[in-house]
Amino acid sequence: MCGISGYFSFRPEREDELRQHAQRMCDVLAHRGPDGDGLWADASAGLVLGHRRLAIVDLSPAGAQPMVSVCGRYVLAYNGEIYNHLALRDTLTNFSWHGHSDTETVLAMFTRHGLQATFTYLVGMFAMAVWDRQEKCLVLVRDRMGEKPLYWGRVPAGDLVFGSELKALRAHPRWQAQVDRNALALYMRHSSIPAPHSIYTGIGKLMPGCSVTVHADGRTEHGSYWSLAEVVRRGRASDPGWSDVEATDRLEQLLGDAVEAQMLADVPLGAFLSGGVDSSTIVALMARRGKQRVRTFAIGFSEVGFDEAVHAKAVARHLDTDHTELYVTAADALNVIPKLPAMYDEPFADSSQIPTALVTAMARRHVTVSLSGDAGDELFAGYNRYLLAERVWQRLTRIPLPARRLAARALLAVSTDGWNALGRPVQALLPTSKRQQQIGEKLHKFARSVLPMPNQAAMYRSLVSHWQDPTALVLGSQEPRTPLDGVGFDLSVGNGSEQMSLLDQLTYLPDDILVKVDRAAMAVGLETRVPLLDHRVVEFAWQLPMHQKIRAGSTKWLLREVLYRHVPRGLIERPKQGFAVPLHEWLRGPLRDWGEALLERKRLEAEGFFNVSLVRETWRAHQQGVSNSQGMLWNVLMFQCWLEATEST
Repeated sequence: MCGISGYFSFRPEREDELRQHAQRMCDVLAHRGPDGDGLWADASAGLVLGHRRLAIVDLSPAGAQPMVSVCGRYVLAYNGEIYNHLALRDTLTNFSWHGHSDTETVLAMFTRHGLQATFTYLVGMFAMAVWDRQEKCLVLVRDRMGEKPLYWGRVPAGDLVFGSELKALRAHPRWQAQVDRNALALYMRHSSIPAPHSIYTGIGKLMPGCSVTVHADGRTEHGSYWSLAEVVRRGRASDPGWSDVEATDRLEQLLGDAVEAQMLADVPLGAFLSGGVDSSTIVALMARRGKQRVRTFAIGFSEVGFDEAVHAKAVARHLDTDHTELYVTAADALNVIPKLPAMYDEPFADSSQIPTALVTAMARRHVTVSLSGDAGDELFAGYNRYLLAERVWQRLTRIPLPARRLAARALLAVSTDGWNALGRPVQALLPTSKRQQQIGEKLHKFARSVLPMPNQAAMYRSLVSHWQDPTALVLGSQEPRTPLDGVGFDLSVGNGSEQMSLLDQLTYLPDDILVKVDRAAMAVGLETRVPLLDHRVVEFAWQLPMHQKIRAGSTKWLLREVLYRHVPRGLIERPKQGFAVPLHEWLRGPLRDWGEALLERKRLEAEGFFNVSLVRETWRAHQQGVSNSQGMLWNVLMFQCWLEATEST
């Protein structure tokens, strides 16, 4: 795991200038690679590559980047890990190796097979910048599922710039850019900015599984070496006919192999453990496949309904891990907030970024690499919206739409605080494991996003949207169409829950979940790995029928079956709980003055991005307990923080 940056100048520039500018771009990524840096320049071509190194495999200088192939044709700067690189080395005869880094293996594969073919052989996470000295072209490429970030675009003078984070591009001396209001509207819906967009006009994110080739005359060619949509089509067309036992065996073998491959490191390694299905499965397989006691990390909150540390401790005790937990106070969490704009580098408002930042910082004090259970929900139908599509929607459609909309208005007529108060006596009668927190918020969400919707596509869009009409909020914006609108993908494959799963893997997973973890971890120089995103596991998941993902009201059924071979069912079975903080309470308490200052009317009017009356009314309703608008408000607040931070640099 590292950071890359660089640029391709289409006008004459001295090598010392190239290096000076590239060094500035590289230096701002020092957090991603605290173990060293390097530059490689070709002044005659106007090309310079920069690299910041977090040494994980081959800690010697033989693993330093940018690295030139033995044949001299290719120069590579890349961020990530190739987990099958030792197996690839076994296929490469007559090569004289200088070290045991995966970078050297990739370059040898380029020499033997060429660029595009090599990408298909790689199993791992990566964002690469490759200079082909023979063809005089720069190739940028991103891994299949979008684990590693890569921004790219042009500055006004015409130079093409690229980097792992936007701050590297902003460090270019000719950088000029303005906020893209259309992308801002997307952000207000999603809490993140979906690829290929970025917050700046003219700057984009490379899409997962894609490459772009930039020629010396400035021409660009776009390519794709792997397509999730094609994986879905092939998977849904297949009929492997696996029994439950066969499917469980296959998943355990595939995921176990992925876990074992991702445990390869020359530095201390551990895993995040929440005590939920996904992380517990990864840790269980690490314990089974590894040679050493697994180090695990969990974070806890004292607030009722937000603490998973007790569950993590029980799983850790059963698996005999070397477990570390940290209980944090509201003050600890609130102290993270001023660091978020620099950490995430463009507006990002998934509030679980706060505990993520805390747990990654804690893990980094003990290890340099940590495995996570991310992607289990998206691959194996873990979200409640999949249950809605499978079990509730068909019953709801028996009720005429006008009647459903009338019921929705009735539910919304009672404030969230009112519903919470009405629900407390009922909640008190239930076992602790069955109690639901924030019942009023759940009822309002059901009333807004499920009851009044004409079809499942509209229900999904509403469920994943914070601001339902972001163009009414962002002045002068026109929201771009995305896969949620069916753009670029055939969403007719499969039923409603399968379509939701596809959309989550296309959007929410790479643009939110993976961004959240990458930026928080890399801010402290921690590499995170996601075994569930081995593309062979992804391809397997799409061959499964939905009844092996959701069964008898239980989500992630097959993944649970793998886990229950290693961990007792009683340690896991409980209502789904996200990695969350009590943000709704904080915005009415310790964060109220901070939020009021950022959303002050004159300030918003001077900045000119938002419908000020709409923001102020949403803030007022939240403060008075009429509604829980924490997601909507957090989007605006995080943009305000980001704007303030970037304007001051």
